[in-house]
Amino acid sequence: MYIEVVKSKLHRVTVTEANLNYIGSITIDEDLMNAANLIEGEKVQIVNNNNGERLETYVIKGIRGSGMICLNGAAARKVQPGDIVIIMAYAWMTAEEAKGFKPAIVFPDTTTNKTI
Repeated sequence: MYIEVVKSKLHRVTVTEANLNYIGSITIDEDLMNAANLIEGEKVQIVNNNNGERLETYVIKGIRGSGMICLNGAAARKVQPGDIVIIMAYAWMTAEEAKGFKPAIVFPDTTTNKTI
């Protein structure tokens, strides 16, 4: 039996942009991606703490060190720059694997989106 568990989490990052006229996805600063063990093209769930919206999309690599968190395409309608979001990715594994697995959980500074 396989279960789905949290693999990666960026806890409380600030949305820097919302770009409606782009082909979907979320652009994330490459430093944040590395810290949270996220890869380009990976499916993520996004939870908006400001309005309760939840959505799924995929990751696009942003400029390293920029602090960028940009929701693109239709997802841009669910956030505003300045909103605080949680970004999570999940992985399937056996229950035994899950017992010893440690997710990459990052708590960035919400004013800069830099890892502390």
